[in-house]
Amino acid sequence: MSETDPPLAPGLYLVATPIGNLEDITMRALRVLRSADRIACEDTRQTRKLLDRYGISTPVISSHEHNEGERSRQLLADLRQGARIAVVTDAGTPGISDPGMVFARAAIEAGVPVYPIPGASAALSALIASGLDTEQFFFSGFLPPKAGARRTALEDLAGSLTKPVTLIFYEAPHRILETLADLASVWGEECCVVLARELTKIHEEFLRGTVAEIRGDLASRETIRGEMVLLVAAQPRGEGSVSAKGSVVQRLKELETTEGLSEKDALKRIARQRGLAKSELWRELQRERARGR
Repeated sequence: MSETDPPLAPGLYLVATPIGNLEDITMRALRVLRSADRIACEDTRQTRKLLDRYGISTPVISSHEHNEGERSRQLLADLRQGARIAVVTDAGTPGISDPGMVFARAAIEAGVPVYPIPGASAALSALIASGLDTEQFFFSGFLPPKAGARRTALEDLAGSLTKPVTLIFYEAPHRILETLADLASVWGEECCVVLARELTKIHEEFLRGTVAEIRGDLASRETIRGEMVLLVAAQPRGEGSVSAKGSVVQRLKELETTEGLSEKDALKRIARQRGLAKSELWRELQRERARGR
């Protein structure tokens, strides 16, 4: 801490760090990192690159998804004694699809002050440059990696919408083509999407267009690399939509044909999407079959 820096109050500091370009850090964040008693890092080697860049020698300790609970309990004793602990992740804002939430909850429950130190966020950076609606958006982090669970998550989101909204996801390059295919099956090939890749880095790229266009562009590339943010201009399903309020028989056939689900598993998914008990959905299915739909 320099002679001109004000004293740092005791407490837990959740410090946002750059998502690529190391210049994207605030003066306040640097002061906190320099003045803290210790920095809890997702990866100490990654954080050390940032600290070395700005000549910060504060002691570091690892705190990642596998030890965050244990580490928070260890550091809570220091916090109760008036320590100043900073929490950072490899990139971006702690707690947003990264460790940090467990620390914050533990500190709050113990009556320890928690201070957010704003900064870089891949989701918000992608959103403001996407050209999509920024008034209504929903951040959903990483979608499930398995195909069936991912499709179910998207179907659930689609079924819950009551007005147009921009959906924001993080996605891995080796799954992006499958995810785009799932988007097409839920919202159609003409749904507008934006893919933000390698934000703030040398190879930063924005792909804007329909699901079909973006998927075609990526499929034509020899390799697909980089950290990705996927934004979707999602529309609510109309009352006549087969997936939302349409025939159970039709929806059942669709899931059995396109995803190979058994009748039992397909009915479970439809019931979950429509907020119905399985027994109630089963009775509706029998009524439709009796009517010959």
